[in-house]
Formats: sequence, structure tokens, C-alpha cells
Amino acid sequence: MNDFEENEVSKVQIYDKPMCCSTGVCGPQVDPVLPRFASDLEWLKLQGHQVDRFNLAQQPQEFTTNTQVQQLLQTDGVECLPLVIVDDRVMSRSEYPSRENLALWTGTTLKSASLPIANDGSCCGDSGCC
Repeated sequence: MNDFEENEVSKVQIYDKPMCCSTGVCGPQVDPVLPRFASDLEWLKLQGHQVDRFNLAQQPQEFTTNTQVQQLLQTDGVECLPLVIVDDRVMSRSEYPSRENLALWTGTTLKSASLPIANDGSCCGDSGCC
């Protein structure tokens, strides 16, 4: 079941700093933000959005063919990376955004997960565990 309501498909492009692999989730010291972000991008794909991710070390030509990326790299250097571009608009730079921001930028509605409530309205119910 999808966590979204019907939305238009967005094109999301991520331009990463040079990393050892396409997601950066490899090697002896993985930045804890990278697995979360990789999961968020997979979630976006499952919602039907187009997601393209480019690594400066592996796909440098992608950084030169996009004029927005090329211009930011010329003015700010690699410190502007990662760049997140949604439908040709730079939405984030120098950090990985949250799933909530990705959802907002793509018009994807997050459904909130709710926990079941015990019969008496408390979290413990009749178990006396509290």
C-alpha cells in the first residue's frame, strides 16, 4: 500500500559529492544520514516519482551537462553538494533533506502512522504494565 494520495510525477535529481559507490552506503565508516536518505529515495520511487542520483566520482559528465549544477560548482565549489533538484528547481544544497521535505517538494502526501489505542484510552490498557 502506498503512503500517498494521487499526485503528479516529479523528477528528482540528486548530485552527490564523490563517494565510493552510488549511494555512499559502503566502506568502513558510513555516514548515518546516507542509509536514511537512500531509503527515502527508494520510497519516492515507490510513490511513482522519477529519481536520478549522480555521484561526482562515477558520473562527472552529469555534473557538466546540467547548467544549474555547473554554475553552482563554479561559484561555490563542491561544498554545494549534495544538490537536490526537483522539477528543475534547486531545492536543497550542502545537506540531505528529510523525507518530509522530499514529500513536500514533490507534492506527495505522507500518511501518518497511528498506533493502536487500548480500550480504556491509555497505552497500557488493563495489563498494568505502566
